[in-house]
Amino acid sequence: MTIDAIAAKANVSVPTVYAVFKSKTGILTAVLDESMFGSDYEEIVRYAQSATDAEIRLRRAAAVARQIRSAQSAAFELMRGAGVVAPELAKLERQRERLRYEREESVITSLKDSGKLRPDLNRQKARDIFWMLTGGDVYRMLVGERRWAAEQYESWLADTLVKLLMTRRD
Repeated sequence: MTIDAIAAKANVSVPTVYAVFKSKTGILTAVLDESMFGSDYEEIVRYAQSATDAEIRLRRAAAVARQIRSAQSAAFELMRGAGVVAPELAKLERQRERLRYEREESVITSLKDSGKLRPDLNRQKARDIFWMLTGGDVYRMLVGERRWAAEQYESWLADTLVKLLMTRRD
């Protein structure tokens, strides 16, 4: 996919595409943002963050992960089908993963502050586990390759996050 082809398809000039998006990566970012971070996303994130109970917050985080991964999966497949080259997608994915890792710190901080984080886990290890499990690879393997329903993934993820990160209730 070239900027010329994008401009032609949009019926605008090439300089207009560059003025609005700056680069092909800017276009990819806009497409992903549109598909992943709409009003549904904002609503589910607010809902997840509003939980005061640590377990409920983790379970709601699983719902956020499902929503993001479902939308992202469709958007990435669309871009691959449109001929977007892998290096551009890989660069964008690395940027998004760094941002996701930073944003997820608040979940672990709330667990730690509530006294519900497993005592054998420090913040860093807990954050790494949370980041890995809510990532696209786990979703892709279970939903995309093993054909789990997205709802089944969400339920499994919620249970797994609670079991791996929280102190046990006896």
